[in-house]
Amino acid sequence: MNFEEKTLNSKVVYEGKVVTVLKDDVEVADGHKSFREVILHSGGVVIAALKDSDTILLVKQYRYPLKHVNLELPAGKLEIGEDPNEACKRELEEETGYRAKVWKSLGYINTTPGICTEKLYLYLARDLEFVGEHPDEGEILKCCEYNLKDVFDMIQNGEINDAKTICALSRAFCKGYKND
Repeated sequence: MNFEEKTLNSKVVYEGKVVTVLKDDVEVADGHKSFREVILHSGGVVIAALKDSDTILLVKQYRYPLKHVNLELPAGKLEIGEDPNEACKRELEEETGYRAKVWKSLGYINTTPGICTEKLYLYLARDLEFVGEHPDEGEILKCCEYNLKDVFDMIQNGEINDAKTICALSRAFCKGYKND
């Protein structure tokens, strides 16, 4: 069965600092005409940083679109053309003040593939050394240490609902990170 859609026309309807929005006219596989709204985003990185085998770093920050403080893993936007393997190191230090000696890629996720090109690269960081945080201008957050069991309990009871955090932790723990 053919699922592919053909772009007939593409128009930029908004161009901002973080995203560009397109309205594309398309022909779907059965020949009908339709449209797609597409958000172009440069992607980002998410870091599950372990201080020890039972302690993980999370950050608290106000998320304006949600109008509340979120508890989530350290993360950040990729600059256009930036290597995710370097961006994760930069973001971990900026947001938590830690550098990691051991890094493991956990792959990537597509955050909202129905409307957005954003791809988040997931990492596990271990063997941490504190060097001092330096968040980006306008970024107000607090780094906190949590017991891993407590974090999974918070996910289960709905206190943590951040998808990138849940996905990265799932990837880190599904294969038994402690033996890697």
